[in-house]
Amino acid sequence: FPRSMGQHGWERAFRQAGYTVSVFWRNLPGFGSRDIARLRQDKFSDGWTARKVLSALNQRIPPSLQPDIRRRNSLLLAAANRFQPDIIWLSGDNREITPATLARLKSEHGCKLIYVSGVSPIVFSNPNERAAARLYDLVLVNDYYHGVQWQELGARRMACLPYVAVDPALHVLQPLTKAPDETLCDIGFVGTLLPHHLYSERVAALESLRDFDLGIWSIHELPESLRAHYRGAALGDSMLQTLSSVKICVNVHGDFMRYGGNMRLFEAAALGAFQIVDDRPGLREWFTVGEHLEVFRDVDELRDKVEYYLAHDDERLQVAAAAREHVLKKHTYAQRLARFEELLGKI
Repeated sequence: FPRSMGQHGWERAFRQAGYTVSVFWRNLPGFGSRDIARLRQDKFSDGWTARKVLSALNQRIPPSLQPDIRRRNSLLLAAANRFQPDIIWLSGDNREITPATLARLKSEHGCKLIYVSGVSPIVFSNPNERAAARLYDLVLVNDYYHGVQWQELGARRMACLPYVAVDPALHVLQPLTKAPDETLCDIGFVGTLLPHHLYSERVAALESLRDFDLGIWSIHELPESLRAHYRGAALGDSMLQTLSSVKICVNVHGDFMRYGGNMRLFEAAALGAFQIVDDRPGLREWFTVGEHLEVFRDVDELRDKVEYYLAHDDERLQVAAAAREHVLKKHTYAQRLARFEELLGKI
């Protein structure tokens, strides 16, 4: 994970609050070198590839029948015996740690199991994490509706903090004087656009802006209709610079987020970006529309607001500054941790 990912934000917050933390990288191989430098971000492309076929076949083999996965589970159990955890904090999309291992951890150490998921379990979850749902003492989500879905699968409790937040030490406004030319544009989007059936609303919104100075950053491939606007990948430091540089950040949730609350919502605000966001119920729980960001309900309204705010620099900068001040006061990982501790005390 690049240092801008939320997992690192939570780890830093726990350590700064005085917790003793041991990190286990479940996506490192069970045999051979367990060097995190070996990890690489997967790149999604449209259509079938040999890598996709191999991955799909591999996912159909139960984790308990895969020697490397069994080895990873054994390593985790051994690490837990040394560390004696009070809390197991398990990031989402868990394909490696089996329900049997999680049950054993809870039984042997009396620890609470917290599952942290940023996506819909109906759309994205795998059999391994669904089978473990009844073991989760608390599921933390970004989208409230996802939390309800996890409870329907058997999780005991859920909370929509949301679990993404900002880190004042990381999310520092980057100076435009140091910005590469490719990050300077009127409208910017950073995120995933494929597969189409999961991001069709994003694609439609961006397609409606192709006659503007539009820049798109993604670690994955783009639909053919938007490839002319591709500016490269934006992860870690490059993402910080990109969001600090664009005049307008268009933030459209994935089709599977109906309540709202993606990571970009908070980090873009912290980096001084003026955001126009697709209207979702959760936005008004965390922001004041018109004061901290703008919303749109269809592509015509999106275009109208883009044109308006490109022509009114003072208003755009005022909203962006207010949003940055707001998230640094109300939406830091330290504040999320305080709320998590309240929830933990009720388990």
